[in-house]
Amino acid sequence: MNRELTPSELTLEIDPAELGFAETSDLLGVVPGWIGQPRAEKAAQFGLAIDQAGYNLFVLGAAGSGRSTLMQRAMEQVAAGRPVAPDLVFLYNFELPERPVALHLQPGQGAALRSALEEFSRHIVRDIPQKLDEEGVRRDGERVKKALQAGQDQAYVELTAFAASRHFSLRREDGRLVFILVDGNGQVMQEDAVMSLSADERMALEAAEQELRGEIARYLEIVRPIEREIDKQLAQLKRAAAEPVVAREIDGIRGALAGKVVDQAKFETYLKQLTRDVLDSIAVFSGGRLEEADSPEIENLLARYRVNLLVDHGSARGAPALCDDDPVFRSLFGGIEYQAENGVLVTDFMRIRAGTLVRAHGGFLLLHLRDVIRDEPAWQKLQRFLRNGRLQIEEPSAAFGQLATTTLEPEPLALQVKLVLIASREDYYELQEADPDFFRYFRVKVDFVESFLTSCDTRREVAALLAQRCAALGLPHCTAAAVGRMLLEMHRKIDDRRRMSAQFGHLETLLVEASAYSRLRGAALVDLQDVETALAERTARHDYPEQAMLDAITDGELMIRIHGSEVGQINGLTQADLGDYQFGSPVRISAQVYAGEDGVMNIDREVELTGPTHDKGVLILQGWLSAAFAHLAPLCLSASLVFEQEYHGVEGDSASCAELFALLSALSGLPLPQGVALTGALNQHGEVLPIGGVNEKIEGYFRTCRNLGLDGTQGVIIPSRNRSHLLLDREVVDAVARGEFSISTIDNVLQGLELLTGLAAGEADAAGEYRADTVMGHVQHTLETFRKACDSGHLREHEHEHQK
Repeated sequence: MNRELTPSELTLEIDPAELGFAETSDLLGVVPGWIGQPRAEKAAQFGLAIDQAGYNLFVLGAAGSGRSTLMQRAMEQVAAGRPVAPDLVFLYNFELPERPVALHLQPGQGAALRSALEEFSRHIVRDIPQKLDEEGVRRDGERVKKALQAGQDQAYVELTAFAASRHFSLRREDGRLVFILVDGNGQVMQEDAVMSLSADERMALEAAEQELRGEIARYLEIVRPIEREIDKQLAQLKRAAAEPVVAREIDGIRGALAGKVVDQAKFETYLKQLTRDVLDSIAVFSGGRLEEADSPEIENLLARYRVNLLVDHGSARGAPALCDDDPVFRSLFGGIEYQAENGVLVTDFMRIRAGTLVRAHGGFLLLHLRDVIRDEPAWQKLQRFLRNGRLQIEEPSAAFGQLATTTLEPEPLALQVKLVLIASREDYYELQEADPDFFRYFRVKVDFVESFLTSCDTRREVAALLAQRCAALGLPHCTAAAVGRMLLEMHRKIDDRRRMSAQFGHLETLLVEASAYSRLRGAALVDLQDVETALAERTARHDYPEQAMLDAITDGELMIRIHGSEVGQINGLTQADLGDYQFGSPVRISAQVYAGEDGVMNIDREVELTGPTHDKGVLILQGWLSAAFAHLAPLCLSASLVFEQEYHGVEGDSASCAELFALLSALSGLPLPQGVALTGALNQHGEVLPIGGVNEKIEGYFRTCRNLGLDGTQGVIIPSRNRSHLLLDREVVDAVARGEFSISTIDNVLQGLELLTGLAAGEADAAGEYRADTVMGHVQHTLETFRKACDSGHLREHEHEHQK
């Protein structure tokens, strides 16, 4: 039934004494949990605990709901009870240098392996040359040379004699054979002496030179196999001498890491290849080449024996629980660094870098969907990883602005990472529609609600959350009264006295702003007045559009009447949502009726200024009207409805009740009070349905009436089902208490008719007729008149046709 609401029914009173604390510092020992999110908490615990492929977590909810913070905390709690993840290193691949070897070790052993191989390099650089320089090794080398050089020396003696017989002197110089022309006395012939010879003599010398060259070639054919054999036997001798040194160092590495390598077979293979590589490079350690320890030759050799430690969990306690707030391709998947040298790009296995996905192996990684999906290469690679569970560290081709002469293809990594993907509810359903297969890998849905039922416990938890934020942000603590006002604002965010908004980001913003005003007045605590000031100043920063509209109404540019009565005219209520600010304002709705067969025409719809929801409301209105006067069907009615001075479009069905009352007023001839505005949707049975933005609409109309002059006849009518949504500004509540303004509720459109006209609405009898002294009776009379007019018009039209 319709009734006028009392001031106590217009808002929510939160008694600071019932909160159970004097100031928020009293609650620093209270750890707030998943406030109002039991469903999300249960789903998160299930998803984080299950260790099966495909059970990644997709978290959806509004920004500011605590979804990221709570999930990060939950990940860390679960990760703390799990074993520490292994270290990861990349090693040189001696057989395929372009394919570095990945090796997992127990936590902290990656650094141990790196230190062990650094020590290995220092020791072989010192010990192998010392071993090769021992007397016994040198003596054995001399024996090998002596045994094999006899034939070589004899061949050289014969070659020297052959050269002398041809007037050439022969000597060895830097490993080469050099011959010089000499005269009969063994002196080097100068160029002028050679030129003074006769032509026949010069030709004879040239022939002798060719014979010598041929003999040198035959000599080399004899001595080169001997030299190769000498080199081979000397190398075998040096290798045999160095083998104990290398074996000792390799055994030291093996012993230091015994039982500490996850991939033991792969590690053994690496050690064997390392041993072979050192012994195959034995020439680097002899021949006086190590006079400088940093010589390029030794540096190049030792560079292969380094360890690229990608992931080090030596100081970790539990599994990793990471969050990548800026997941570009390189930060998420890692990459390979290149260095420009002489205009080209080069790299090696030491330039491989790990991304957060690699570092999260064995644990958890939190990402935000919008961050990843905007980077198309990263999004595609993430999908490939989800599909096969292996990651190939690579550099996207777009990164190369120069020609890369060295490319790497590191060994693919089999990773076990539980992903936690954060998204809005809209993004979740858009992705589900665009790529339903994606959710085969995210079978756990963690849904954060936008609001929750309040109780003493939940309010105390929210207060504890405020205490934590005060401490974390270095803000002054709040009094209980200030907290109560902030809690009221969280109710106002969703227009519900029973429920509170779960978007605690708004609460933190209000806390920060109220703290600023508290400090400005030099207070130690944030009090109620600081919160009120923060809210008022925030409104003042954003309400220019509303003020401009109020000025237009006050100046008469927008025609709104709040005094007197009019037939076929009523003030409806609208809400404007500008994103950062919402406000309500009145709009005049008027109706005209006449006899005809066009039905109800919505002028705004005809010029395409309405949306589908509003059009639906008008069609429901027509349905209710036709059903109410079914005994007169079909109705002989032509009517027009319009939102006056509305040029930006109309959407929503919250004005359908006001449109109906304007139409019934025009049909009945009964005036409507212009000081009473109305909002509400209706169904086909005449029931009044709740609408959104009820507080903004009432407050917007109140401010209009305040500017134009309140005289006690102004007020609003709202649906009864909106009573629990009322959280009105104190100024409105006080005006109602003084009798300057009224707020009434209705359940049915007939109740609204009685409230507006002061007459009984009327009920149809068995024949569908209404009493003449009721509102519906007046409407019925008009419709009957229209029927007669239409019938008379049809009769004259028929007689005219008959005469023709």
